[in-house]
Formats: sequence, structure tokens, C-alpha cells
Amino acid sequence: MTARYTACMRLASLTSSNSDILAALGVAEWVVAADNHSDAPGLDRARRVGPDLQIDVQAVAETRPDLVLASLSVPGMERVLDGLQAAGLPLLVLDPVSVPQTLQDILTIGEATGLQARAQALTERFSGQLAALHGSFPRPPRVLVEWWPRPIIAATRDSWVTDLLETIGAVNALADRAGRSSPLTLEEVRASRPDLIVCSWCGVKKLRPEIIEARGLGVPVVCVPESGLGRPGPRLIEGAEQIAAALAGLELGRKE
Repeated sequence: MTARYTACMRLASLTSSNSDILAALGVAEWVVAADNHSDAPGLDRARRVGPDLQIDVQAVAETRPDLVLASLSVPGMERVLDGLQAAGLPLLVLDPVSVPQTLQDILTIGEATGLQARAQALTERFSGQLAALHGSFPRPPRVLVEWWPRPIIAATRDSWVTDLLETIGAVNALADRAGRSSPLTLEEVRASRPDLIVCSWCGVKKLRPEIIEARGLGVPVVCVPESGLGRPGPRLIEGAEQIAAALAGLELGRKE
């Protein structure tokens, strides 16, 4: 979708990642409808239209959006998209699985909203900040990013986590496992030989690293809020910074 707007648009943002992008572009006040999970600053005027997987399509339609931004990065969002399409709402659907695709999505949103220059500046700033985090290690640290504790679910090969880690000098401990995420047994976690486990559980108010530590793997655990790692948008830099800081303190003379 291509559009050139010179004035305020009426936007509906139905996932936190898209809301974060709009806020970073400086147009959160254009958002007239937002999912309940979006916590980007500046959304005070937005009508809340339900959790991302239980969007009230009629409520979205009542806000008369010029454009609805959705994302398939939230598993199960397909059902919501069916309802939005049936309602005839103008849609922009994103589905990034890598950092480059995330940056391209920022540019796509910039194009759709007439904010190309801002979007270009944002992607360049993000890329520079991420590159500056690259660490020098005896070998690339193996990092496992855990999305859920019971059952254990972690980011696998086809996730933005993989190249986010590569950019800072680490590797996804599950990079040889297909898919965006996967349930794991404790033995599979052990077999992945992580040097660091990142607790970034989705949809919880409090992260509890002690649950991971109690598994007895003897692997350091760092907590990164879902807002800094589970959303393909500009806030990924927050997660990258926290992981880079944790990696800087690791002893890597093992698991060669």
C-alpha cells in the first residue's frame, strides 16, 4: 500500500510493535484505536478495542480509520484479519521475521503515512545503535531466548532474535531448529548448550528468573521485558542493549 499524506491520518494500531513504531515516528496522536496491550507513549486519545487476539472489529470500524495496522508476528492474528477484511477496513499487514524485515516495515509504515524521511532516519539510527553493541568474544556466546516457562517455549531459527543476536556477536542457541519458536523439553534446552538464558516471557507482568534457575542448568539468566525483545520494532534496541551488557560479563572458556 502506498499513500502520500501531508496532514494527520486516523490510524488504528492493533499490535504493540506497530504502536511502538508510530510513537517513534512521532505520530502516536494519530492513533484513534489501539489494542489493549499497546503501551507506547502518546496513545491517550486512542479507543481501546480489546486484546490483540480479541479485537472488537465493530469498535475499530466506529473510529473511522484511514488505515488499520496489524501484524502476523502475533500468533493467531489471522482470525482478527479475517474480520477486519470482512468489514472492508483499509489494512496494512506486517509479518517480519528478521531485523532487516523489521526495518523495512518501518519504512513501509513511513511510506503509507507520508513520513518517509522520519522512517529513514529512524532505521538509520536503529542500525547504528545496534552495530555499536557488537562485542568481541573468544567465541560467539550461545543465547537462548525463552518466551514461556511451562511448557518451555523459545525463539528458534526463523525469528528476529536470530539476527539480532548475530549483530551483537552472539548466536541463537536454537538457530538450527526450524520455525519462529518451539516448545522444548529440559533435555533439549540442556542440549542447546546455552551460555546465557534470556527470560522474556510474553504477556506477564512480572518476570521470574528463579523459575529458570531452579531447573539446575547452571546457566546465567537475564530478564528482558517483552517490550524490549518480543516486539519487532524500534524497541528491540532495548533488549539488545540488555543482552549485550549481560554477555560482557560472561566467562566463555567452556563449551567449545
